[in-house]
Amino acid sequence: MTVHARRLRKAVLPVAGLGTRVLPGTKTTPKELLNVVDRPILSYIVEEAREAGIEHIVFVTGRSKGAIEDYFDHQIELEAQLLAKGKTEILDAMIAELATAGEMSFTRQMQPLGLGHAVWCARDIIGDEPFAVLLPDVIVDSQPGALKQLADVYAEVGGNVIGVEAVPESETHKYGIVDPENRDGRRIRMKGMVEKPPRGEAPSNLSIAGRYILQPEIFGILENQPRGAGGEIQLTDGMARLMKDQTFTAVEYEGVTHDCGDKIGLLRANVALALKRPDLGEAARAAITALL
Repeated sequence: MTVHARRLRKAVLPVAGLGTRVLPGTKTTPKELLNVVDRPILSYIVEEAREAGIEHIVFVTGRSKGAIEDYFDHQIELEAQLLAKGKTEILDAMIAELATAGEMSFTRQMQPLGLGHAVWCARDIIGDEPFAVLLPDVIVDSQPGALKQLADVYAEVGGNVIGVEAVPESETHKYGIVDPENRDGRRIRMKGMVEKPPRGEAPSNLSIAGRYILQPEIFGILENQPRGAGGEIQLTDGMARLMKDQTFTAVEYEGVTHDCGDKIGLLRANVALALKRPDLGEAARAAITALL
């Protein structure tokens, strides 16, 4: 059967979170702008979205998040100084990250009501189109990027596509977990999902890992979605309801996931990505070894 998947060109990045797991560093700096090596976390996420063919990124922001919008805009004085000093390599790298005309939109989540509510806040900008969701504190070190891997599957099968990764059985109660129906390599046909199941009751060890491709019908569900785990409007609950009418395919993507919303996860990301850098890897390894 031929599947005609509507073209994927928009993505939602929910960046309204307070970053409480990495306080006090996020007291005045959005967690998404904390550095991993020499770039903000968000820089890696936007790069991944662009690689997957995303043309329009919708940031769902909150109070004290204006620096995110500024990051993707020109810094005239800084750019002029870099040019005057001949630091063109740094300048070119900065210019490459800027938003192109109309590429980025910003809307506010006025209350911290959960990921499902944050996604719903983007409904009018997304409109009647499929869209991606990327959690902005999760860096996936992979080639091609995790969203590109999902997008390639989506182009073949359509419907809704969810990125997953295997976690230890003892950790499944911490995550949204998929209930698989059958599996073909890294693709898993899903029959259900559950948010943070009780210990020992998870239907699999495949956790929902912060990358999604969803159909716009999810917005109508999220509009009246009751609060779930943690007293929040859970995206997982909304997807479970949408699954009654639409197909869901999980993709166990290839790559290493770094949860940069956690202090140790952020540290691990800095170390791992510094070691992989051709220009920094040797010096980073020497510096780390000297501390052991």
